[in-house]
Amino acid sequence: MARKLKVATVSLAGCFGCHMSFLDIDERLLPLLELIEFDRSPITDIKHCGPCDIGLIEGGVCNAENVHVLREFRANCKVLIALGACAVNGGLPAQRNQLDVGEILQMVYRTGHGLAPGSAIPDDPELPLPLNQVHPVHEVVRIDYFLPGCPPSGDAIWAFLNELIAGKDPTLGHGLLQYD
Repeated sequence: MARKLKVATVSLAGCFGCHMSFLDIDERLLPLLELIEFDRSPITDIKHCGPCDIGLIEGGVCNAENVHVLREFRANCKVLIALGACAVNGGLPAQRNQLDVGEILQMVYRTGHGLAPGSAIPDDPELPLPLNQVHPVHEVVRIDYFLPGCPPSGDAIWAFLNELIAGKDPTLGHGLLQYD
């Protein structure tokens, strides 16, 4: 029996929709598990990525923690896949790129309607520092493959992974890539 490929997943600044699409593989996940084993993922609840063959990353990069996680992923994954619009181009979180982060924080925590007097911008060292802009993952690390969509369908993820596992260069044609 051939060695199972190790696969890791992570979500950065996004909605977790790409992970939900991954779960939309449904019962096909069982034969997939004969070929792969999960490292870091919501399925295993492993918090740090070990050496892996394939890394699936969803979400854009919006804070210092995202940068750290993404760099750890790149260091540990032979093949890294940007999964979904947020990872590929910043997606919806990147809509804030036209605004000043300092002004946003002031409005949300200090001057916005309905706030308690004396509200302060959170300044706990446990909170990751926000970046001035949301970045697609390829602006931070080298990405091997891009699987667009918001989110990509379970069928697209299934087909993409199966081609990659079979040693092929994944290509998705009409019907598997769609934008709703």
